[in-house]
Amino acid sequence: MTLSNGRPYLAIPGPSVMPDSVLRALMRPAPNIYEGELHDLADGLVPDLKYVAGTEHFVAIYIGNGHAVWEAALCNVASRGDKVLVPVNGRFGHGWADMAQGLHLDVEMLEHGMEAAIDPARIEAALRADTGHKIRAVTLCHVDTSTGIRNDIPAIRRAMDASGHPALLMVDCIASLGCDVMKMDAWGVDVIVAASQKGLMTPPGLGFVWFNDKADAARNTADLASRYWDWRPRAAPDFFHQYWGGTAPTHHLYALRAALDLIRAEGLDHIWARHTQLAKMIWTAIQAWGQKGEMRLNMVDAAHRSHAVTSVHLGHNDADRLRHWCENEAGVTLGIGLGRTPDSAWFRIGHMGHVNAHMVLGVIATIDAGLKALQIPHGDGAVEAATRLLSA
Repeated sequence: MTLSNGRPYLAIPGPSVMPDSVLRALMRPAPNIYEGELHDLADGLVPDLKYVAGTEHFVAIYIGNGHAVWEAALCNVASRGDKVLVPVNGRFGHGWADMAQGLHLDVEMLEHGMEAAIDPARIEAALRADTGHKIRAVTLCHVDTSTGIRNDIPAIRRAMDASGHPALLMVDCIASLGCDVMKMDAWGVDVIVAASQKGLMTPPGLGFVWFNDKADAARNTADLASRYWDWRPRAAPDFFHQYWGGTAPTHHLYALRAALDLIRAEGLDHIWARHTQLAKMIWTAIQAWGQKGEMRLNMVDAAHRSHAVTSVHLGHNDADRLRHWCENEAGVTLGIGLGRTPDSAWFRIGHMGHVNAHMVLGVIATIDAGLKALQIPHGDGAVEAATRLLSA
């Protein structure tokens, strides 16, 4: 007999769980897009988006997903034939590189595999070797959603500075913003991109590009910036429709307003600490299960683990078996092993945005039950270890 009836729990790494206030904000008639409250609401989003990113510079909002803002960011700093350096340690790093190639940019990849953090020394060496300064930008993921690896952005900035190279530092924060610490200005990041459906707790459909003066100066010569992708009218509009390049994404804006209100009320320091503690509960459980059988964390070094998504190896076919049991028997949906070979040996746990202790403990207990029901070899004491950590 299935016990999955009732409210399902989505423990995938985005789209994330939406708070009730965000859902209520979506349940409203269409507003007037030409004047009135929607205009005031949109203007008020800008300072809060800058707060989340840790910048006093610019933000442009796009109707699109993470792939859209990869393209938007590149189009505003590069011209056809320019070179970009792309350090990669997961599926989404490859995706950004592919987007650059599709824009006819010259891509130099620094492959790090799927189980290692990006090495700042390799970036420094590549930039030092580029004596003609042909590399326009270094593009990488703060957290690659497929691997759950968190890269050390301040260390990468220091390596770039040590090289003396003028390349822009462009960081994908789609999986990390609002979950892991990100301080754009303090860390010397020139461009960051993110989307609405993860730490920002809003339905998929909005993408964001934050950029500083150095990046905006590159816009002066970037011939890929079309009318739609141009970030300048969006960041400093003369007319309301320029925020969006056309009709406003009305209901997404109300939802985003509600989400940003929650972020402001809790405060980023507390949000980061909450995600850290909840992530440690999951890691502790996985390490207990891993005492027997094949379960293990993808990232060995805790200093480089995301606090928003955890990638887990279980064994050939067992990950898919566990995912299906958890969803069909208990109503908990786990993430697939995206970009892994074989996918069926991996699963991912999303713990981002609107998530708290009882939600995480429910996921841990469900996985524990699934391992028992399917007779997948595993160590004991995972739930106890997680609750002990919570109570400490």
